[in-house]
Amino acid sequence: MSYEILALDLDGTLTNSRKEISRPTLEALIRIQEQGKKVVLASGRPTQGVLPLARQLHLDRYGSYILSFNGGRITDCRSREVIYNKTLPMDAVAPLFDIVNKYRDRGVDIVGYTSDALLSGGSTNKYSELESRINHMPLKAVDDFPSHITAPPNKFLITGRPEIIQEVKAEAAEAFRSYLYIYLSDPFFLEIMPPGIDKAHSLLRLLTGIGLTADEMICCGDGYNDVTMIETAGLGVAMANAQPLVLEKADYITKSNDEDGVLHVIEKFMAD
Repeated sequence: MSYEILALDLDGTLTNSRKEISRPTLEALIRIQEQGKKVVLASGRPTQGVLPLARQLHLDRYGSYILSFNGGRITDCRSREVIYNKTLPMDAVAPLFDIVNKYRDRGVDIVGYTSDALLSGGSTNKYSELESRINHMPLKAVDDFPSHITAPPNKFLITGRPEIIQEVKAEAAEAFRSYLYIYLSDPFFLEIMPPGIDKAHSLLRLLTGIGLTADEMICCGDGYNDVTMIETAGLGVAMANAQPLVLEKADYITKSNDEDGVLHVIEKFMAD
């Protein structure tokens, strides 16, 4: 099988523990794009948080793609056109905030996204601050969080200690059922997404649009939100540092993100 497209999670996959792309991996990703293959940066980050890495990889020059907000938005880097955009229903914002607010005294936060900042509407915590650092975007605490959500959002992120986040997840899932898609991307990150949207769903839409099939795609990831794309890909790859469930679902386990695991995949499966 000839693999023509490589979809990569970012944190814990493409980037190392310093949140950097190593020079050998960077050069290999540029090289396969020069050969006509496509790269997709598939992340839970907002688009603005993915752009610095996209620029490093020259995705605009080679016509590759950003899949941001865990699949809520797809951007063609060459044309800068948003070719897919799925948002949350606005009538869910206030009741979701009401649930989070019940856990505010226990350190739970809700994060929203603007084009240039993250909005903290609950109890600002170290996990929200981590999301801010990952995306290189400031975190702004706001009162009356729902009033600051003026347009339908692609997603919200609820953050807090893992044992409390499990409680929030159970309550939110009971309240919204299939109206929202609610799942963990990390033990301390609870993703609130439009129904039916995840990385696999959006990658399949992209593949259809560019005339490729899932069998021609390699997907690499390490977190819970990477499971569906790993299961969907022609070759699903888990990093050695991946969560146990991801390791279980993968077709292949590569080296860790601190050992150039993505480079190893390129050399083994995509080298001419």
